[in-house]
Amino acid sequence: MVHPTEQSEPQLIVELIADPDEGGFTARLPDIPAYGEGETEEQAIADLRDALTGYVETFGLEDALSRVVLPQVRRVDWDLKGLTRA
Repeated sequence: MVHPTEQSEPQLIVELIADPDEGGFTARLPDIPAYGEGETEEQAIADLRDALTGYVETFGLEDALSRVVLPQVRRVDWDLKGLTRA
């Protein structure tokens, strides 16, 4: 696993969560307690950027970087229907 402080500019992974009841989106980074909301994905991401700016200003860049863990992702060829036990 690569820690983001070992890279010059880590690529952050933003999770986008659609709200089927109210509409719109929530954007978040899994490791930092900052969230953005908006009617579109782009608005939610922009709001998250503002929230992250506030987080870094409050807690510092080193704190933010120490929280970010870049996951290792691996694709598997599984069929979820085939995993059910009848």
